[in-house]
Amino acid sequence: MTAEEVLKTVADQKITIIRLWFTDILGQLRGFAITPRELPDALEFGMGFDGSSVEGFARIHESDLMAVPDPKTFKILSNQVGDTPSAIMFCDLKTPEGEPYEGDTRYVLRRNLEKISKEGLTFYVGPELEYFYFRNEHSVEVLDKVGYFDASIVNLGTILRKKTIQVLEKLGIPVEYSHHEVAPSQHEIDLRYDHALEMADRVITYRFLVKEIARQNDVYATFMPKPIFGENGSGMHIHQSIFKGKSNLFFSPDDTYHLSDFAKSYIAGILTHIREITAVTNQWVNSYKRLVPGYEAPVYISWGQKNRSALVRVPRYRIGKENSTRIEVRSPDPVCNPYLAFSVMLAAGLKGVKENYKLPPPVEENIYEMTSGDRRDANIDTLPGDLFEAITLLKESELMRETLGEHVFNKYVDNKLIEWNRYRGIVSQYELEKYLPIM
Repeated sequence: MTAEEVLKTVADQKITIIRLWFTDILGQLRGFAITPRELPDALEFGMGFDGSSVEGFARIHESDLMAVPDPKTFKILSNQVGDTPSAIMFCDLKTPEGEPYEGDTRYVLRRNLEKISKEGLTFYVGPELEYFYFRNEHSVEVLDKVGYFDASIVNLGTILRKKTIQVLEKLGIPVEYSHHEVAPSQHEIDLRYDHALEMADRVITYRFLVKEIARQNDVYATFMPKPIFGENGSGMHIHQSIFKGKSNLFFSPDDTYHLSDFAKSYIAGILTHIREITAVTNQWVNSYKRLVPGYEAPVYISWGQKNRSALVRVPRYRIGKENSTRIEVRSPDPVCNPYLAFSVMLAAGLKGVKENYKLPPPVEENIYEMTSGDRRDANIDTLPGDLFEAITLLKESELMRETLGEHVFNKYVDNKLIEWNRYRGIVSQYELEKYLPIM
């Protein structure tokens, strides 16, 4: 929509509340609501707010920021989400002088996408977000005990998933498919691939709707990467490809995997730089409880086609579907900041393309069953073991400093180090049970 169309729609549909959304540096949804009376000024000039109160934003002496609604993101929330219809718009954050605010992670992604658009390139992504339903936010009491693709019963979780899909579709967010995941009470809804900026907005909307619809039905939905010990955690596998016009640059008819040289160097870039971008794609202390051997989450840095223990998987080519040729990065989790996660994967992949990185041979055997010697012989490295290791690698990365920009890079590192220092001082239940009786 244009700004004029937004104003007309709000008047015609008698919308009484317009929610202006943006995210903080960690990808958590922030925002405020305005009335239709304030909307014309908001669309033209933006609405001011105190940036120093938002995680990772400005210091107190430079705190004034403007949230400028992007009319292209205008959507009407049905009364399935709230008591009365309301509208939402994502905002670009600006300084009072009208310049893009460097701490705005949506701007970080937009800036990286504008770089490649000058070469006629478009970055497409299709995420698969997993999550759990629990009885409440204070426990991990599940709603069911069924498993992967189970369709034998229609329980509350299945009903809530269906309601969420209906709202997503009404908002113009296409869903490819959905299903029950491996762990009890774990679900997945996959969004149809689209332009990376549009998709990042959709990920934020998706997470909001899953949690809100669960709340309205007196249960709790969480995207926490590893909430239940001994069960699979929740990931966000990210399918991605790059087009030039209508041509998929990842496709080649002559290769065994139908991958072009461009795609091979892109994968090599992901594999080469994955350790330094993991602090962004897996940004929480809990993220590393999911990234352990023995479950479905990838730990070892490798690629393959049939191998779901590999970090990068190449879905099999379907005849006549050249445009569907893509890669799937399997390590990110669903509570990363999508604007930053898409940015760093794109930068890593294109670094490989620009410098013509050579792709190592694929690994098709189950890496979890290989010995440490076998993995060493195959030059298979591992992801960082915890948040501190990941942040240390991020701090040393000039590629990430350039990709994120100085402001976001420094604020992000500082924030994650604070989280780590708080975490490492906590005495866990494991320590009490293990050590207290013997020490």
